[in-house]
Amino acid sequence: MVQVISATEAAAMVKPGSRIAIGGFLAVGAPETIIDAMVENENNNLHMIVIASDWENRGVGKLIVNRMVTSAQVSHMGTNKTIQAQMNAREIEIELIPQGTLMERVRAFGAGLGGILTPTGLGTIVEEGKQIISIEGVDYLLEPAIPSDFALIKAHKADKLGNLTYRKTARNSNPIMAMAGRITIAEVDEIVEIGELDPEEVITPGVFVNYLVLAKEN
Repeated sequence: MVQVISATEAAAMVKPGSRIAIGGFLAVGAPETIIDAMVENENNNLHMIVIASDWENRGVGKLIVNRMVTSAQVSHMGTNKTIQAQMNAREIEIELIPQGTLMERVRAFGAGLGGILTPTGLGTIVEEGKQIISIEGVDYLLEPAIPSDFALIKAHKADKLGNLTYRKTARNSNPIMAMAGRITIAEVDEIVEIGELDPEEVITPGVFVNYLVLAKEN
């Protein structure tokens, strides 16, 4: 059985300096209940791994606005003026990564791989300081896997073994983020008994999930 905890208990696990991979894209599929608990708990000095910095009042944007993040690996910042201002003022360290490369680097850590080879970024500022490997005459950048101490994700339903289903596009990056956390905490809308989920609908097996948090009602 996977332990069910409160959002407050989940937030308390995340210590200063933690590397956190958070699911969602532009706040769709973001674990809002856990994020709100982290804001209330004042979790600071975090390194954040996300596709997008979301909106200032939704998703991981709330962590940015409250100055809880000191560094981030991210693909999209266009909807959050606060993170742009913090980056320009050198108040936050940003590694801007092509989205496909970012997710493959996260997936690589979850799969136990050291990194990936990709042609994306060759001949651009992205390749600076990185190793180039040639295979059968084709050059690739060696991009290291991205580790995380915690993966904070959002799913639709879970059974008591931690098997997860998702709802439409809210699935987005969550299954990959779930693989990559040394500890994975899944916020879910509903927890059902073992056997109630159709195995064909399970996307994230419970082996990847350590804790469940029930989402608050909006």
